[in-house]
Amino acid sequence: MSDRRGAGAGLRGELKQRVKTGRGRTASQKRWLERQLNDPYVARAKREGYRSRAAFKLIEIDERFKLLKPGQRIVDLGAAPGGWSQVAAKIVGGSGRIVGIDLLEIEPMTGVEFITLDFLDPKAPEILTDLLGGPADLVLSDMAANTTGHKQTDHLRIIGLAETAAEFAREILAPGGSYLAKVFQGGTEGTLLADLKRDFAAVRHVKPNASRADSSELYVLATGYRGARSAPDTE
Repeated sequence: MSDRRGAGAGLRGELKQRVKTGRGRTASQKRWLERQLNDPYVARAKREGYRSRAAFKLIEIDERFKLLKPGQRIVDLGAAPGGWSQVAAKIVGGSGRIVGIDLLEIEPMTGVEFITLDFLDPKAPEILTDLLGGPADLVLSDMAANTTGHKQTDHLRIIGLAETAAEFAREILAPGGSYLAKVFQGGTEGTLLADLKRDFAAVRHVKPNASRADSSELYVLATGYRGARSAPDTE
């Protein structure tokens, strides 16, 4: 039996560091820097060689639901800086294929092919399927739209992004495949959830410990893709 505390073990009880508001540094920048300095997952990511603290979110989710398996074909949407791809590569191994896609260039990584491309490009599904050597077993999306500070607007933006990524996933997933995407609490009760329940055998919300406690971030996990829907007969 795996230890559910694994990714969060030993991360409590550290002394907090405070940052002075110096010349040229705003209060919000001070708060962000303070949070980074005192975030145990940031420190652990540095110690263990992960590219981002987000790696521990995927580690925790995989510990619970066993998404990652040797030999899989995986697409990582919005992959920069590569933390999720890094976790996936350790499990998938050389017999699988992982392709990370982002608008930003990403430093190369063993076991992963990164491409600079907008996943909204009409050619993206075909390009990625060719790179994978077939349909994907798993589509990952840790993408988040830029926040405005207005809760309702931010909900709409992140859900819109997750809906678009889900449509993309449907184009490249193999039957039985899975989709994991970032959303915000209170924002997945509409079209996104209904569509996923129609097209996947199981849909659930997941809040890993590595998600900050003061954040409304969580993930929607859809497993058991039923396959592409046939176009309606208009004749």
